[in-house]
Amino acid sequence: MTLLKVAGLTKRFGPNAVLRDLSLEVEAGQRIAILGASGSGKSTLLRCLNFMEMPDSGTVTLDGRVIGRREGELVKVRQRIGMVFQQFNLFPHMTAIGNVMEGLRTVRRFPKAEARARAAKELARVGLAEKAETYPAHLSGGQKQRVAIARALAMDPELLGVIRALAEEGRTMLLVTHELGFAYHVATRVIFLADGTIHEQGTPDEVLKHPKKERTQSFLARHKEFSL
Repeated sequence: MTLLKVAGLTKRFGPNAVLRDLSLEVEAGQRIAILGASGSGKSTLLRCLNFMEMPDSGTVTLDGRVIGRREGELVKVRQRIGMVFQQFNLFPHMTAIGNVMEGLRTVRRFPKAEARARAAKELARVGLAEKAETYPAHLSGGQKQRVAIARALAMDPELLGVIRALAEEGRTMLLVTHELGFAYHVATRVIFLADGTIHEQGTPDEVLKHPKKERTQSFLARHKEFSL
C-alpha cells in the first residue's frame, strides 16, 4: 500500500534549484535511508514533505489525499509526518546556535527560550560559545564539525536506539543520514540523491554494496568507514 507519494517536487532558493522535479513513492512500513553529498537536497526534501519549506511545484499525497496547501492543515500533517535530523551537514542559512536549536524545536518541540538555552550549553561544551551567532560559511571545517556534534548532543545520543525500536514496530520512516552502516542495517530501501533528484535507489545491498551509477560509487568510496 502506498502511504506517501511525491510527484514532481521542485524547490528553489533564489536561482538555485535544490530539488528538481523529484518523484517518490513510499510504501507503508518501509524504512528509507536518504543519502547524498552536502547540497544534494536531502534535508530540503524532508522539510518539504511536512511543509516546513513550501515546494515551488509538485504534490505530496498522504493516504491518497494531496496535503499541505489548505488552510489549517499543516498541524495535522506535522502530527503524521515527524522529522528526525541525523545528517552531518549544517543548514547554511542558520547560525551555529540556530542549527543546534533546529531539531530541539521541530522534533522535540522545545519552547524557543528552552531550545536556545540548551543549544548554547552544548555549543559551550564543544568550545564554540563565542561562535553562536556565526553562519557556517564563516566557520572552519573543524568548527562546523563541532557544531554538528553539539546538535547531536542536544538531541540525545539515545536517538538511534529509539529509531531502531520504531523500526521494529513497523513504522514508516525516511531517514537522512551519513552513517552508512546504520542505513545498511536499518533501512529496507536506500535512495541516493544528487543534484536535487533521485540518482539511484534500491535495497541496501543493491545501493551500498553493488551500486550501478558512477556517482554513487564515488560517494561510497569516500565513506569506507561503514561496516556491513
